[in-house]
Amino acid sequence: MSIGHTLLGLLESGPRHGYDLKRTFDEKFGQDRPLHYGQVYSTMSRLLKNGLVEVDGVESEGGPERKRYAITDAGITDVSRWLMQPEKPEPYLQSTLYTKVVLALLTGRSASDLLDSQRSEHLRMMRILTDRKRKGDLADQLICDHALFHLEADLRWLELTAARLGQLAKVMAP
Repeated sequence: MSIGHTLLGLLESGPRHGYDLKRTFDEKFGQDRPLHYGQVYSTMSRLLKNGLVEVDGVESEGGPERKRYAITDAGITDVSRWLMQPEKPEPYLQSTLYTKVVLALLTGRSASDLLDSQRSEHLRMMRILTDRKRKGDLADQLICDHALFHLEADLRWLELTAARLGQLAKVMAP
């Protein structure tokens, strides 16, 4: 995820302080990985330097100065361009899981046990996400669906690989 573009997008609804940006980011996108304040302020500094935001005001209500940032026209153009650019699909051709299966076979360990253990872990995570989805709002349901679909694809791969272990062991044999 592009933190800079996300913060720019949040600024389109109006000027905000760094604290407000962090809070909104965490509510909408960072439930599993909240932003650190340092990351917000370093990103805002870079966006300011690049002319994508400007300081809309500075306040100090008995404490440290707080800058309020506003998006510039160049920032709006940059966010629009980023939103319309398709993301590159990730084909997962060099996954850690595949590497572990091959290494288990090459070293005489049980690839079947590895696959069983991984299947259990995937199912555990799917139960957690399903519960979160059931309790969440629409946005949380959508992000959980995204993760669940990826886990389902992994489970299909685990089953297919388990069915082909004998063939794979022959191909991997020295």
